[in-house]
Amino acid sequence: MPKDRDDQLNSGLPPDGLEFSLEEILAEYEVKERRPADDAVPLSLDGRGKRAKVLHFPGTPPVEAAAPAAAPGPDTPEPEPDAPEPAPPDHDAPAPPPKRRLGFGKKEAPPPPPRDEKVLPFPEEEEENPVAAGINRLKRKADDYAEHMFEEEGAEDDEQVRRAERFIPGVDEEEAPQRERKPRRAPPPAPDLPPQELFRRYGKGLKALRLRCVLVFLTCIPLLYLTLAPYAGLPLPAAVAREYTLQIYALAILLGVCMLLGVDVLLRGLLSIFRLQLGMDSLTAFACIASLADALTMPALGGRDGHLPYCAITALGLFFAMRGTYRKRRGQRTACRTAASASEPYLVTLDDGKWNGRDTYAKWSGEPIGFGRQIQAADGAERIFRVAAPLLLLCCALFSGLASVGRGRTEDLLWCLSATLTAAASFSGALCFGMPWSTLAQRLSKSGAALAGWDGVVGTGGGSYVLLTDADLFPPGTISMNGIKVFGDFPVEKVIGCAATLVRDSGSGLDKVFHDLLRSQGAIYRRASDFCCYEGGGVSGVIRDQVVLVGSASFMHLMEVDLPQGLNVKNAVFCAIDGELAGIFALHYSLHGAVEPALHALIHNGILPVLATRDFNLIPAMLRQRFKLPVEKMEFPAVERRVELSDPDQEHSPILSAVLCREGLGPYSEAVVGGQRLRRAVRASAVLASVGAFIGVLLAFYLTFSGAYSSLSPANLLVFLLMWLVPTPLISGWVNRY
Repeated sequence: MPKDRDDQLNSGLPPDGLEFSLEEILAEYEVKERRPADDAVPLSLDGRGKRAKVLHFPGTPPVEAAAPAAAPGPDTPEPEPDAPEPAPPDHDAPAPPPKRRLGFGKKEAPPPPPRDEKVLPFPEEEEENPVAAGINRLKRKADDYAEHMFEEEGAEDDEQVRRAERFIPGVDEEEAPQRERKPRRAPPPAPDLPPQELFRRYGKGLKALRLRCVLVFLTCIPLLYLTLAPYAGLPLPAAVAREYTLQIYALAILLGVCMLLGVDVLLRGLLSIFRLQLGMDSLTAFACIASLADALTMPALGGRDGHLPYCAITALGLFFAMRGTYRKRRGQRTACRTAASASEPYLVTLDDGKWNGRDTYAKWSGEPIGFGRQIQAADGAERIFRVAAPLLLLCCALFSGLASVGRGRTEDLLWCLSATLTAAASFSGALCFGMPWSTLAQRLSKSGAALAGWDGVVGTGGGSYVLLTDADLFPPGTISMNGIKVFGDFPVEKVIGCAATLVRDSGSGLDKVFHDLLRSQGAIYRRASDFCCYEGGGVSGVIRDQVVLVGSASFMHLMEVDLPQGLNVKNAVFCAIDGELAGIFALHYSLHGAVEPALHALIHNGILPVLATRDFNLIPAMLRQRFKLPVEKMEFPAVERRVELSDPDQEHSPILSAVLCREGLGPYSEAVVGGQRLRRAVRASAVLASVGAFIGVLLAFYLTFSGAYSSLSPANLLVFLLMWLVPTPLISGWVNRY
């Protein structure tokens, strides 16, 4: 553009010869000039003589800009202040806007009528309807999805995608955790003694305790006979039958003998009061004391219409308490012996949020630190009874006072106390944990496993996972080398050394097989760099500036390594050097007989296996086709996640679940499933025992309050307690049925 033309356009005066004026342009866009109001405030014009743009606020009268004033000069007269603004000349009037055409076959619409002013008020904020906003948001999401719906169309026709779907096994994605779990309660402080020392401690006095249990049971036989003979019509010695007082004293003496034989159990129950840890053994001790005191004072108080005290029932309860203590100590001794039998045992822990945000069992090697502390901690039944026993004791004292002193029968106080306390001291109190624990410890000891006390069991629950590695499915000795074939001009030692090196670096379960082959062939390990794992079932590394690939046949196809035609090797490890096949190692897998039952036991109890394998051949397809394992109920993570889950240096829970002394999945599954079933059985038995005790106390209170001596006889109370004892052996026997 010439300079004079540019100066002419940028000058304040309108240039001569311009084709369109400002008014014509505004008229083209239907912007009409408004008449100034009487009270308009004149605004200055810009240097080009154009009218400035003014934005009017809503609710205020429009403000028009005044007409531009000419520059003052010598020949220009000053305008009068009140003179009206002259109208623009006719030739400067804006041209009418062009007519708009509405459509085919329609008349042109007339131009809109001129308006005096054009004011654009600010829009007021309207309250948004939440329903409409939600619908609009859904519409936007649907439109966005429709725009990207066909982006991947045709990707399945890609050759690389088809190869990946054919040779790469499908993996399971990990779900985000649904909720955060509270941290598990730490075990109570206790000396962490070695399993060997605890084994000796639990063994001391165990035979004597068993002998005393037998003596108490033998003493209970005459007690029960003397008590039940009057109700069943059984014959009694003439001297005892004639003397009611002699019969009562005989019962008291026999009960005293039983209390002397079980003095350790009674003292432990009484001393727990000072530790504020009352249990069923405390109620048993109070019941024995109350029954003995009631028997000794009955002749002086005149008797109760020929009814006998509850000495036989409390003596039988003492026997069950001693029996439960013996079974518990024997189970602890067995567990400590098993844990001390291996110098380098395997440890099982329940790690929080290990897979899918849920608790997962993991097996790893280490020292059994914490086993001695956990085995000495209180069991599950004791922890439940520590809540129920104080309430039961309080109810017994309160109800006995109401039924005797409250009714004006002070002489019946000891009878009411002995009746309520005997009903509260459940026969199954000590058997809830001791019976299933001893039986399960014996079974686990035969398979080489030991549970780490109740603290290792309490964290178990349904819906957990268990990590399975190569050694769990195929322990050493179940995989053997069938043959080797070397291709090309590669030396045998080089092929074996390269394959063994990458197998060792991968941490696969084939390490021992290749290590034995390496030693038999006189080869050595090589130094590898740039190690990498692939999803297709193989690894790669650089050895002496050569790229070495080791993996399955599918991995070789993915890496475009040519394999021999008609190759029929089901389970083998292939080795390629610089893209050329160097060797094939044929393998033979033999599944141990305990693996399949162990997997079914895990799945049946709601513990799903997670295959954290590193062996190239151990994929779900191979396990299903070759060994008929239920892989559809197992999880198979991606290769990076499998390497992370099987890392021997990963962090684990400080609370031990079990100690294993043997290889394979059998002991692993036995400990995990056994601990879960033990937890359920103990809690169910303890809750039933507590419920039966509360019901017995309420019934005893009602009958003592009514003075029904015949209804609350020793025979009826014995039948009631034996009926509540029946569920405990049944539930305990269920623990081992898996």
